[in-house]
Parts: sequence; C-alpha cells; structure tokens
Amino acid sequence: MPAWSEYKREARDRGALALELYVARSLPAKSPDALREMLPSHLAYQADLEAAGKLAFAGPVSDESGENLFGEGMIIYRADSLEEARALAEADPMHKSGTRSFEMRRWLVNEGSFSLTVGLSGQTVGFR
Repeated sequence: MPAWSEYKREARDRGALALELYVARSLPAKSPDALREMLPSHLAYQADLEAAGKLAFAGPVSDESGENLFGEGMIIYRADSLEEARALAEADPMHKSGTRSFEMRRWLVNEGSFSLTVGLSGQTVGFR
C-alpha cells in the first residue's frame, strides 16, 4: 500500500474529493451508569466543537445485532492534522475522565453523496 500522503495525492489527481477527516471510535471503559453521568458534559463539549466547525458528525453506534446500544460512539472531526484531532478527542469529558477510550484514524472521503433540504418558511431541515 502507498503512504497516506501519496494515496491522497493520487485520489485528488483522479478527481476524487480527497477530503481528509478524522474518525474516533469511542469505546466504553466504565459502567453504563458512569456513561450516563458524563453524557451532559460530553454533549456540551460536542456542541462547542460543532459551533467551532470542528465536529462533522457524531453519535452512538449499535451492537452487531443493530438492536441495542452498548455505549460505543463514533465521532468525526474536522481538523488540520491527526494530532489536532487526537487533542480534540482527548479533551472530550468522556475520554478525559476515562469513561470511554478512543481509537483515532484518518479518513479520506472520496466518494458518496448526500441530500440536504431546507424549508425556509417552515424552518425545517431534511438530510438524506
């Protein structure tokens, strides 16, 4: 496999988006009660990151059956480097307190699409 920077350049050269984001897989390290206790400060931190333009997407991940939550989450950061993304994750109250641990990866977004609908008079937003 080529080095990351080489692959990113090749992706751009072939016309792919090559948008680099950073994905944290946030894993439970303490009890469900500890997770619930930390949730308000975690969500406030996420809201601050979103307002600062540093949070692309975040939310819980189901277990393999797709039927249950078990405390895992996925957080996708906008950052200038892997180190900056790691620092953002480390500052999350869930991670800082040891309630969750995380694994960080670079993610190169090359393909896909999404649709956004904004209803002005009804002040609605739809995403698909």
